[in-house]
Amino acid sequence: MASTSDIRKGLCIRYNNDIYKIIEFLHVKPGKGPAFVRTKLKSVSTGKVLDNTFSAGHKIEDVRVETRSYQFLYAEGETYHFMNTDDYNQITLQESALDAPGLLKEGEIVKIMFNTEDSMPLSVDMPASVVLEITYTEPGVKGNTATNATKPAKVETGAEVNVPLFINEGDKIKIDTSSASYMERVKE
Repeated sequence: MASTSDIRKGLCIRYNNDIYKIIEFLHVKPGKGPAFVRTKLKSVSTGKVLDNTFSAGHKIEDVRVETRSYQFLYAEGETYHFMNTDDYNQITLQESALDAPGLLKEGEIVKIMFNTEDSMPLSVDMPASVVLEITYTEPGVKGNTATNATKPAKVETGAEVNVPLFINEGDKIKIDTSSASYMERVKE
């Protein structure tokens, strides 16, 4: 058993007969009344996100997890195939287990969390950022650079990302996987 002081991003807990991963938390100590922890929990089975508040000192049941490196091989409809980089065993996961499936490129290395009790995969942690090539975007209009104007662009995985006007087809860009947003252009 853990308490609210042990809450951190990425912790997996058992709550309401399901396993949830904490994706956001905030310790709040109001001037009047007891402290509490405001959390955002994501169900590892359904992918549903819910907000919950735990009072200070509340006991939570944490789930022991193990993280292993896997390489993304290919997607087949809603099923994603991964290979363990240590022993080359392959597993398949549903699209709902991934946070940003549209940004996953073949050959990408991800971390998959497993429940140590039953060896069930819980969630897939993408790298903080990925570098992808722009396959289609409208040409930028010269003179529109006074403001932070953006335009939609398709990347090689099929996902759509808003990019600045100076980005063209064939450019490689770095994308933040947590928000699926443009970070910078990558020169090679």
